[in-house]
Amino acid sequence: MTETEIIDNLLQLLFSGHNTTRSVISSIMKYLGDLPEVYEQVLKEQLEISRGKGTGELLQWEDAQKMKYSWNVASEVMRLSPPVNTNFKEAIRDFNYAGYTIPKGWKLRWATCSTHMDPEYFPNPEAFDASRFEGEGPTAYSYVPFGRGPRMCLGIELARLEIPVFMHHIVERFKWDLVNPDEKFKYDPLLEPVKGLPVRLHPRHV
Repeated sequence: MTETEIIDNLLQLLFSGHNTTRSVISSIMKYLGDLPEVYEQVLKEQLEISRGKGTGELLQWEDAQKMKYSWNVASEVMRLSPPVNTNFKEAIRDFNYAGYTIPKGWKLRWATCSTHMDPEYFPNPEAFDASRFEGEGPTAYSYVPFGRGPRMCLGIELARLEIPVFMHHIVERFKWDLVNPDEKFKYDPLLEPVKGLPVRLHPRHV
């Protein structure tokens, strides 16, 4: 590869593997700060995992697989506040959609909210409900924070490890209050808190 290609790939890895996770974690902090009952359920699950560990024993892959409720919470956060709200594709052949002919080669833009907030797939879509992801979960192709199909983001498995492990450590150590409970989030280009989401941490004493 040329130096330009190497730089481009490194920047893509940083953007995809770090920035999106940072965005999701910020949103999780916001939702857990707003929803104490959800925080308590996440804490309950994580304390149960900790009780099965020896003193000083680190988390293992098997522990992360037990964090089902925590991942459901993260999934619902990504449904309501996806880190990336749009993406672009190219039509590989002519096709018809909703009465329109889309020619081969046209650039197409899709938005996550088009299905994430559709009551046909997610009843009462503005409400936070982690149980949507129990069992078989949402209808195929309706939940797309990682995209879908053959070009689905490869980072999904890394996210499934990073995010619940972060949740494990933060809820075990702290409760928190949001300094600005009504703080807004914006896309620039990823979802981020306008004022940086300052919080007041309160150490938990077990």
